[in-house]
Amino acid sequence: MPPREHVMTVHGDAGRRRIEVLLKDRGEDVLRRWVELAAVNCGGHADRLLLADRLADIYQALCRSLEPGGDTSDLRGLLAELSRGRAREGFTPSDTAAMVFSLKRAVHEVVEPGEDVAVLRGFLWFSEFVDEVGLFTFETYVAARERIISGQAEQLLELSTPVVKLWDGILAVPLVGTLDSARTQVVMDKLLQGLTETGAGHAVIDITGVPAVDTEVAQHLFKAVVAARLMGAECVISGVRPQIAQTIVMLGIDFGDIVTKASLADALAYALRRSGVGITPAAGERFAAGLEPA
Repeated sequence: MPPREHVMTVHGDAGRRRIEVLLKDRGEDVLRRWVELAAVNCGGHADRLLLADRLADIYQALCRSLEPGGDTSDLRGLLAELSRGRAREGFTPSDTAAMVFSLKRAVHEVVEPGEDVAVLRGFLWFSEFVDEVGLFTFETYVAARERIISGQAEQLLELSTPVVKLWDGILAVPLVGTLDSARTQVVMDKLLQGLTETGAGHAVIDITGVPAVDTEVAQHLFKAVVAARLMGAECVISGVRPQIAQTIVMLGIDFGDIVTKASLADALAYALRRSGVGITPAAGERFAAGLEPA
Protein backbone atom coordinates (compact mmCIF):
# COMPACT_ATOMS: atom_id res chain seq x y z
CA MET A 1 0.00 0.00 0.00
CA PRO A 2 1.70 3.26 -1.09
CA PRO A 3 2.30 6.04 1.44
CA ARG A 4 -0.86 8.08 2.00
CA GLU A 5 1.27 11.21 2.23
CA HIS A 6 2.08 10.97 -1.48
CA VAL A 7 -1.55 10.60 -2.48
CA MET A 8 -2.53 13.37 -0.09
CA THR A 9 -0.01 15.73 -1.71
CA VAL A 10 -1.57 15.14 -5.10
CA HIS A 11 -5.12 15.93 -4.04
CA GLY A 12 -4.51 18.47 -1.30
CA ASP A 13 -4.83 18.64 2.44
CA ALA A 14 -8.15 20.45 2.36
CA GLY A 15 -9.97 17.70 0.50
CA ARG A 16 -8.59 15.04 2.76
CA ARG A 17 -9.63 16.91 5.88
CA ARG A 18 -13.14 17.34 4.54
CA ILE A 19 -13.42 13.60 3.88
CA GLU A 20 -12.04 12.78 7.34
CA VAL A 21 -14.69 15.01 8.93
CA LEU A 22 -17.39 13.44 6.79
CA LEU A 23 -16.31 9.91 7.75
CA LYS A 24 -16.57 10.80 11.44
CA ASP A 25 -19.70 12.97 11.40
CA ARG A 26 -21.64 10.69 9.07
CA GLY A 27 -20.01 7.49 10.25
CA GLU A 28 -23.26 5.77 11.25
CA ASP A 29 -24.87 6.53 7.89
CA VAL A 30 -21.80 5.40 5.95
CA LEU A 31 -21.42 2.21 7.96
CA ARG A 32 -25.10 1.31 7.72
CA ARG A 33 -25.05 1.77 3.94
CA TRP A 34 -21.77 -0.15 3.64
CA VAL A 35 -23.27 -3.11 5.49
CA GLU A 36 -26.29 -3.05 3.15
CA LEU A 37 -24.10 -3.03 0.05
CA ALA A 38 -21.75 -5.68 1.45
CA ALA A 39 -24.69 -7.96 2.28
CA VAL A 40 -25.77 -7.77 -1.37
CA ASN A 41 -22.25 -8.76 -2.49
CA CYS A 42 -22.41 -11.73 -0.13
CA GLY A 43 -25.50 -12.97 -1.93
CA GLY A 44 -27.47 -13.17 1.30
CA HIS A 45 -25.32 -16.04 2.59
CA ALA A 46 -23.57 -14.11 5.36
CA ASP A 47 -24.75 -13.53 8.90
CA ARG A 48 -25.90 -9.90 8.85
CA LEU A 49 -25.00 -9.22 12.49
CA LEU A 50 -21.58 -10.82 12.16
CA LEU A 51 -20.94 -8.90 8.95
CA ALA A 52 -21.96 -5.63 10.61
CA ASP A 53 -19.57 -6.26 13.53
CA ARG A 54 -16.70 -7.06 11.17
CA LEU A 55 -17.23 -3.99 9.02
CA ALA A 56 -17.67 -1.74 12.07
CA ASP A 57 -14.25 -2.79 13.37
CA ILE A 58 -12.71 -2.26 9.93
CA TYR A 59 -14.36 1.15 9.55
CA GLN A 60 -13.08 2.32 12.92
CA ALA A 61 -9.56 1.10 12.10
CA LEU A 62 -9.75 2.88 8.76
CA CYS A 63 -10.75 6.15 10.42
CA ARG A 64 -7.91 5.80 12.94
CA SER A 65 -5.43 5.21 10.11
CA LEU A 66 -6.44 8.55 8.56
CA GLU A 67 -5.71 10.51 11.73
CA PRO A 68 -2.42 12.45 11.99
CA GLY A 69 0.31 9.97 12.86
CA GLY A 70 -2.00 7.01 12.23
CA ASP A 71 -0.88 3.88 10.41
CA THR A 72 -2.59 1.02 8.61
CA SER A 73 -1.32 -1.86 10.77
CA ASP A 74 -4.64 -2.43 12.59
CA LEU A 75 -6.54 -2.02 9.33
CA ARG A 76 -4.32 -4.53 7.57
CA GLY A 77 -4.71 -7.03 10.41
CA LEU A 78 -8.50 -6.82 10.35
CA LEU A 79 -8.62 -7.09 6.56
CA ALA A 80 -6.32 -10.11 6.64
CA GLU A 81 -8.56 -11.76 9.23
CA LEU A 82 -11.62 -10.97 7.11
CA SER A 83 -9.97 -12.43 4.00
CA ARG A 84 -8.96 -15.65 5.75
CA GLY A 85 -12.44 -16.06 7.20
CA ARG A 86 -14.16 -15.58 3.85
CA ALA A 87 -11.71 -18.00 2.22
CA ARG A 88 -12.70 -20.67 4.75
CA GLU A 89 -16.38 -19.84 4.25
CA GLY A 90 -16.13 -20.43 0.50
CA PHE A 91 -16.56 -16.87 -0.82
CA THR A 92 -14.71 -15.89 -3.99
CA PRO A 93 -11.83 -13.37 -3.94
CA SER A 94 -13.85 -11.10 -6.24
CA ASP A 95 -16.76 -11.05 -3.77
CA THR A 96 -14.39 -10.25 -0.94
CA ALA A 97 -12.72 -7.38 -2.80
CA ALA A 98 -16.09 -6.06 -4.06
CA MET A 99 -17.31 -5.90 -0.48
CA VAL A 100 -14.41 -3.57 0.39
CA PHE A 101 -14.83 -1.52 -2.79
CA SER A 102 -18.49 -0.92 -1.93
CA LEU A 103 -17.29 1.42 0.83
CA LYS A 104 -16.58 4.00 -1.90
CA ARG A 105 -20.21 3.98 -2.98
CA ALA A 106 -21.39 4.24 0.62
CA VAL A 107 -19.23 7.34 1.14
CA HIS A 108 -20.19 8.83 -2.23
CA GLU A 109 -23.88 8.62 -1.37
CA VAL A 110 -23.44 10.80 1.71
CA VAL A 111 -21.49 13.45 -0.18
CA GLU A 112 -23.97 16.28 -0.73
CA PRO A 113 -24.65 17.32 -4.36
CA GLY A 114 -22.91 20.54 -5.26
CA GLU A 115 -19.96 20.04 -2.91
CA ASP A 116 -16.93 22.18 -3.72
CA VAL A 117 -13.87 20.99 -5.60
CA ALA A 118 -11.95 20.29 -2.39
CA VAL A 119 -14.46 17.62 -1.35
CA LEU A 120 -14.44 16.06 -4.79
CA ARG A 121 -10.66 15.91 -4.76
CA GLY A 122 -10.76 14.46 -1.28
CA PHE A 123 -13.18 11.76 -2.42
CA LEU A 124 -10.87 10.92 -5.32
CA TRP A 125 -8.01 10.50 -2.83
CA PHE A 126 -10.20 8.35 -0.59
CA SER A 127 -11.29 6.26 -3.60
CA GLU A 128 -7.69 5.49 -4.48
CA PHE A 129 -6.97 4.64 -0.86
CA VAL A 130 -9.88 2.15 -0.78
CA ASP A 131 -8.67 0.66 -4.08
CA GLU A 132 -5.33 -0.12 -2.44
CA VAL A 133 -7.11 -1.58 0.59
CA GLY A 134 -9.26 -3.75 -1.69
CA LEU A 135 -6.24 -5.05 -3.60
CA PHE A 136 -4.53 -5.90 -0.32
CA THR A 137 -7.65 -7.84 0.69
CA PHE A 138 -7.69 -9.68 -2.64
CA GLU A 139 -4.03 -10.69 -2.35
CA THR A 140 -4.47 -11.80 1.25
CA TYR A 141 -7.50 -13.88 0.29
CA VAL A 142 -5.60 -15.63 -2.52
CA ALA A 143 -2.68 -16.45 -0.20
CA ALA A 144 -5.06 -17.80 2.46
CA ARG A 145 -6.93 -19.88 -0.12
CA GLU A 146 -3.67 -21.36 -1.41
CA ARG A 147 -2.72 -22.40 2.12
CA ILE A 148 -6.12 -24.04 2.60
CA ILE A 149 -5.83 -25.94 -0.69
CA SER A 150 -2.27 -27.00 0.15
CA GLY A 151 -3.37 -28.29 3.55
CA GLN A 152 -6.27 -30.21 2.02
CA ALA A 153 -3.94 -31.76 -0.56
CA GLU A 154 -1.61 -32.94 2.21
CA GLN A 155 -4.54 -34.45 4.09
CA LEU A 156 -5.69 -36.28 0.95
CA LEU A 157 -2.18 -37.64 0.43
CA GLU A 158 -2.11 -38.98 3.97
CA LEU A 159 -5.57 -40.53 3.63
CA SER A 160 -4.65 -42.13 0.31
CA THR A 161 -1.50 -43.71 1.79
CA PRO A 162 -2.55 -45.91 4.71
CA VAL A 163 -0.16 -48.22 6.54
CA VAL A 164 -1.89 -51.53 7.29
CA LYS A 165 -0.76 -54.26 9.69
CA LEU A 166 -1.07 -57.55 7.82
CA TRP A 167 0.49 -59.78 10.45
CA ASP A 168 2.67 -59.50 13.51
CA GLY A 169 5.85 -57.87 12.24
CA ILE A 170 4.48 -57.30 8.71
CA LEU A 171 3.15 -53.98 7.42
CA ALA A 172 1.64 -53.10 4.05
CA VAL A 173 1.36 -49.82 2.17
CA PRO A 174 -1.29 -50.12 -0.59
CA LEU A 175 -0.74 -47.39 -3.18
CA VAL A 176 -3.49 -46.11 -5.45
CA GLY A 177 -2.94 -43.45 -8.12
CA THR A 178 0.11 -41.65 -9.42
CA LEU A 179 3.29 -41.80 -7.38
CA ASP A 180 5.18 -38.49 -7.50
CA SER A 181 7.86 -36.87 -5.36
CA ALA A 182 5.42 -35.34 -2.87
CA ARG A 183 3.54 -38.58 -2.38
CA THR A 184 6.76 -40.57 -2.12
CA GLN A 185 7.76 -38.40 0.82
CA VAL A 186 4.39 -39.11 2.48
CA VAL A 187 4.83 -42.85 1.81
CA MET A 188 8.28 -42.86 3.40
CA ASP A 189 7.15 -40.80 6.38
CA LYS A 190 4.16 -43.00 7.15
CA LEU A 191 6.05 -46.24 6.47
CA LEU A 192 8.96 -45.28 8.71
CA GLN A 193 6.56 -44.10 11.39
CA GLY A 194 4.71 -47.43 11.22
CA LEU A 195 7.96 -49.39 11.41
CA THR A 196 9.04 -47.38 14.45
CA GLU A 197 5.72 -47.79 16.27
CA THR A 198 5.29 -51.51 15.60
CA GLY A 199 8.89 -52.71 15.36
CA ALA A 200 7.94 -54.62 12.19
CA GLY A 201 10.77 -56.24 10.27
CA HIS A 202 8.95 -56.61 6.95
CA ALA A 203 6.98 -54.23 4.75
CA VAL A 204 4.96 -54.83 1.59
CA ILE A 205 4.55 -51.94 -0.84
CA ASP A 206 1.59 -52.84 -3.04
CA ILE A 207 1.40 -51.03 -6.41
CA THR A 208 -1.70 -52.81 -7.72
CA GLY A 209 -3.50 -49.45 -7.81
CA VAL A 210 -0.66 -47.57 -9.52
CA PRO A 211 -1.72 -47.08 -13.17
CA ALA A 212 1.78 -47.13 -14.67
CA VAL A 213 5.38 -47.59 -13.64
CA ASP A 214 8.06 -45.61 -15.42
CA THR A 215 11.64 -44.69 -14.56
CA GLU A 216 10.52 -41.87 -12.23
CA VAL A 217 8.04 -44.09 -10.36
CA ALA A 218 10.73 -46.78 -10.02
CA GLN A 219 13.09 -44.23 -8.48
CA HIS A 220 10.43 -43.21 -6.00
CA LEU A 221 9.90 -46.86 -5.04
CA PHE A 222 13.66 -47.27 -4.56
CA LYS A 223 13.64 -44.34 -2.15
CA ALA A 224 10.91 -45.88 -0.04
CA VAL A 225 12.64 -49.27 0.03
CA VAL A 226 16.03 -47.80 0.94
CA ALA A 227 14.47 -45.72 3.72
CA ALA A 228 12.81 -48.83 5.15
CA ARG A 229 16.06 -50.80 4.95
CA LEU A 230 17.83 -48.13 6.93
CA MET A 231 15.25 -48.84 9.63
CA GLY A 232 16.16 -52.54 9.50
CA ALA A 233 13.07 -53.68 7.58
CA GLU A 234 12.96 -55.84 4.46
CA CYS A 235 10.63 -54.65 1.70
CA VAL A 236 8.66 -56.52 -0.93
CA ILE A 237 6.94 -54.84 -3.88
CA SER A 238 3.69 -56.51 -4.86
CA GLY A 239 1.11 -55.89 -7.58
CA VAL A 240 3.49 -56.22 -10.53
CA ARG A 241 0.90 -56.94 -13.24
CA PRO A 242 1.87 -58.34 -16.68
CA GLN A 243 1.53 -54.92 -18.33
CA ILE A 244 3.75 -53.32 -15.72
CA ALA A 245 6.29 -56.14 -16.03
CA GLN A 246 6.50 -55.59 -19.79
CA THR A 247 6.93 -51.83 -19.32
CA ILE A 248 9.72 -52.39 -16.80
CA VAL A 249 11.55 -54.68 -19.23
CA MET A 250 11.11 -52.30 -22.19
CA LEU A 251 12.41 -49.33 -20.16
CA GLY A 252 15.32 -51.35 -18.86
CA ILE A 253 14.44 -50.61 -15.24
CA ASP A 254 16.49 -52.67 -12.80
CA PHE A 255 14.94 -53.31 -9.41
CA GLY A 256 18.22 -54.79 -8.22
CA ASP A 257 17.82 -57.07 -5.21
CA ILE A 258 14.33 -55.82 -4.38
CA VAL A 259 11.90 -58.72 -4.19
CA THR A 260 8.79 -58.31 -6.39
CA LYS A 261 5.60 -60.35 -6.38
CA ALA A 262 2.57 -60.46 -8.62
CA SER A 263 -0.01 -60.17 -5.86
CA LEU A 264 -0.36 -59.00 -2.29
CA ALA A 265 -1.10 -62.58 -1.20
CA ASP A 266 2.19 -63.80 -2.70
CA ALA A 267 4.05 -60.96 -1.01
CA LEU A 268 2.46 -61.77 2.34
CA ALA A 269 3.31 -65.46 2.00
CA TYR A 270 6.92 -64.52 1.22
CA ALA A 271 7.10 -62.16 4.20
CA LEU A 272 5.64 -64.82 6.49
CA ARG A 273 8.21 -67.35 5.38
CA ARG A 274 11.01 -64.82 5.89
CA SER A 275 9.61 -64.20 9.36
CA GLY A 276 9.82 -67.91 10.16
CA VAL A 277 6.06 -68.47 10.08
CA GLY A 278 5.09 -71.73 8.45
CA ILE A 279 1.79 -71.96 6.58
CA THR A 280 0.24 -75.40 6.18
CA PRO A 281 -2.59 -76.00 3.67
CA ALA A 282 -5.14 -76.08 6.49
CA ALA A 283 -3.78 -72.85 7.95
CA GLY A 284 -3.81 -71.31 4.48
CA GLU A 285 -7.49 -72.14 4.05
CA ARG A 286 -8.31 -70.62 7.43
CA PHE A 287 -6.33 -67.48 6.51
CA ALA A 288 -8.18 -67.17 3.18
CA ALA A 289 -11.45 -67.35 5.12
CA GLY A 290 -10.35 -64.44 7.34
CA LEU A 291 -9.84 -66.65 10.42
CA GLU A 292 -6.93 -66.76 12.84
CA PRO A 293 -4.53 -69.70 12.46
CA ALA A 294 -5.43 -72.66 14.63
